[in-house]
Amino acid sequence: MVRSSIFLGGFGFILASVGFAYAYFTVKIPDANAFVNSQSTIIQYADGSEIGRIGSENRTIVKLANIPLDVRHAVMAAEDRNFYSEHAFSPTGIARAIYNNLRGGALQGGSTITQQYAKTAFLTPTRSIQRKIKELIIAVKLENQFSKDQILESYLNTIYFGRGSYGVETASEVFFGRTVDQLNISQAAVLASILRSPGYYDPAISANNMTRLQARWAYVIRGMVAAKWLDPAKAATLKFPTIKPRVTSGALAGPRGYVISWVEHELGKLGFTEEQLQVGGYVIKTTLEKKAQEAAVDAVDRRTPAKAPANLHIGLVSIRPGTGEIVALYGGRDFLANQYNSATQATTQAGSTFKPFALVAALEQGIPLSSTWDGQSPQVFDDNGKPYPVFNYGNEQYGIIDLMKATAESVNTIFVPLGIKVGPDKVVDVARRAGIPTSVGMIGTPSVTLGVASPHVVDVAAAYATFAAQGVYAKPFIVKEVLGANSGVLYQSRVVAQQVFATDVMADLTTALQEVTSVGTASAAVADLGRPSAGKTGTTTDNASAWFTGYTPQLATSVALFRDNASQSLNGIGGLNAVTGGSFPARIWDLYMKNALKKVPIVDFPAPSNIGGVDPVPYESVVPTLDPALAVTPTPTPSKKTVKKKP
Repeated sequence: MVRSSIFLGGFGFILASVGFAYAYFTVKIPDANAFVNSQSTIIQYADGSEIGRIGSENRTIVKLANIPLDVRHAVMAAEDRNFYSEHAFSPTGIARAIYNNLRGGALQGGSTITQQYAKTAFLTPTRSIQRKIKELIIAVKLENQFSKDQILESYLNTIYFGRGSYGVETASEVFFGRTVDQLNISQAAVLASILRSPGYYDPAISANNMTRLQARWAYVIRGMVAAKWLDPAKAATLKFPTIKPRVTSGALAGPRGYVISWVEHELGKLGFTEEQLQVGGYVIKTTLEKKAQEAAVDAVDRRTPAKAPANLHIGLVSIRPGTGEIVALYGGRDFLANQYNSATQATTQAGSTFKPFALVAALEQGIPLSSTWDGQSPQVFDDNGKPYPVFNYGNEQYGIIDLMKATAESVNTIFVPLGIKVGPDKVVDVARRAGIPTSVGMIGTPSVTLGVASPHVVDVAAAYATFAAQGVYAKPFIVKEVLGANSGVLYQSRVVAQQVFATDVMADLTTALQEVTSVGTASAAVADLGRPSAGKTGTTTDNASAWFTGYTPQLATSVALFRDNASQSLNGIGGLNAVTGGSFPARIWDLYMKNALKKVPIVDFPAPSNIGGVDPVPYESVVPTLDPALAVTPTPTPSKKTVKKKP
């Protein structure tokens, strides 16, 4: 009987050994470096400060040499005090764990730091004997291929500490607001205590967790003393540290999510895949300026209409003239609630923000700002043989005025014949050269001057940046530089710009647009800017959208308010009977520009060139009768095609 037992035991041992040997040679270790070194892509402002991250795991890799001994000792005191002297796994601990599992209990005990790393990095969380065996084999292989220091470094960069943080560096920042090399002993002991079970020990999760954490913290301190890593007298002076409150919002919550999402979109166009961005550990330096971005969010927060409907969208884009660098972008209030970017993805009719394109076309043909036109309302014009009735805002009557005043007051019944005179196709051409892309549909009809096209906010900002740069169009961009995990430069942007308008034309255009902000439709909202500015309001039929786009020599910014579709009016929002470009959009623009340009030197615009002379040109000498086919015919009542464009 004894012999049989010995024989069966020996045979079983041989089978187990053969099985283990077979498993040893068939189970492969995934690429350890690929896993440990996979980390979030960090997105930065132009000054290097962090905006946010792209990646499924919030992890930053640090070398073991940069992790203080106190932190390492605290972790070993908590998880594996014999790490440097023992093998990859503890046979007695494993036997205890397997026995417990066979009895139907949960797997427990027996996990050395090497095993924990093997489990965390390479295996699923499924609890089974098969998984445990794989864990042992991978642990043994790791020990045979890597030094103890390498395993500990990988472990400390891999283990989950809760609050979305992987690795000791990120955990240090999440729990204490400092990098790991700045942790004191008490803080190190807290992190070592939490990693065993974040949900059980993180005090932000429940009140009971704090009691448990303090008890485990004391256990870790005692362990450090027992291992002679901490002087007993020093340990007696330690106090439990203050832990930062948990931040419950997601990484993409709030306005920041729109920035991160758009940067990711632009990186995709540059050839960086989603997988690369998730685990590549890139550093993305953007063109965004922290001061300007914060000013944009603050301006929208402070100047958004009170009790606004949930479907009110606000988009803001600010661009540096001549370079195309996007310095601020506001795409919405909360990316988690609505992922559609109001600044770069949503489109809405531009309204009178398109009138400067007709003015540029006129200046290029020698029609001066001093030329006079009939501002009576309504008027009917020819649209390919069909009557095209046009009204001024509120059916305002202006009589004979020059283009300077017509621009300041946004007179529809002057800009439509102006567009007809220069040619609607020329208006479209100017818009394209300024920066309105071909993806925005525009048809060469009289209505193009009144902004029936629906661009993105970034498109209009780019076009006005061309005006601010004295006719130099620069392609807008937000990604300035991409650095690899080894700090090598993977991509570097370059300014793509060209002169598309003559400087004298731009000087006169800016002179006219300065009237808008000084005495015209936006003057009430931007009068306190404290520096020269130029711009144009824009409001569409039935107040479906409202814009203000303006610039100084250093910055061009567009702001638009709109709802889900053109059938929904802005009227009544914020207590205003009529929401126009000169109201909330201009107020947001004004507050943003004041803060974004704070401490930036005041620069004057170029003097006007006075194209076509300075003397007023009689109305008849410019447009004798508009040609019989285009004769102006006042009409007292609007038809179904009536276009009521507002400033």
